[in-house]
Amino acid sequence: MKKLSPKSNEAIILHSGGQDSTTCLAWALKKFKKVYVVSFDYGQRHKAELKAARLIAKLLKVPFQIIKLPIIKELTKNALTDKKIKIKAGKGLPSTFVDGRNHMFLSVAAIYAKQMNIPNLVTGVCQTDYSGYPDCRDDFIKSLQKTLQLAMDYPFKIHTPLMKLTKAQSIKLMQKLGGLDLLKYTMTCYEGTRPACGKCPACKLRSKGFKEAGIEDPIL
Repeated sequence: MKKLSPKSNEAIILHSGGQDSTTCLAWALKKFKKVYVVSFDYGQRHKAELKAARLIAKLLKVPFQIIKLPIIKELTKNALTDKKIKIKAGKGLPSTFVDGRNHMFLSVAAIYAKQMNIPNLVTGVCQTDYSGYPDCRDDFIKSLQKTLQLAMDYPFKIHTPLMKLTKAQSIKLMQKLGGLDLLKYTMTCYEGTRPACGKCPACKLRSKGFKEAGIEDPIL
């Protein structure tokens, strides 16, 4: 059987329904000929983010797929999969850190991508303005990319367009991409409320970013 060449002009976008992954989706639409959106249902605190991801994909007319990963909730204890745990940040990892989440998301997305002969994965992780999550670091992404290449003998490339940007810089990037209005459909709030709670770490980081960028948040 003839081995097909990877579709280097196509990409899989990991989309949470939030601000960063939506910015990455807008970026990918400029960079690749065709993109596919993948979201994960892992028993998260609320389903509002999945609804947001589906809506944004529909507005942009891109294929959308939800993959269920209930095992994450079964294996971990954190504020994003257990409403009984309070959302808080302080010394050490915040209560919202989900062990292995990005590792598993990217690994599953890679399996999905290879079946479609697509080598490109796009994710919105960032180590500049992040909540102390170790799986948002550049070292981790580079390491996992190499692991996935070796594990499946396939030329995966993990794109992280926001990795070295502050939240304000990512907002300006979205403005440059002409997708700022899309951010009004995103769900950043850990509580999954609209209007957003404004108190959780994600809401505070988003608010700070727009303030520093000198741009009004479309969600308001």
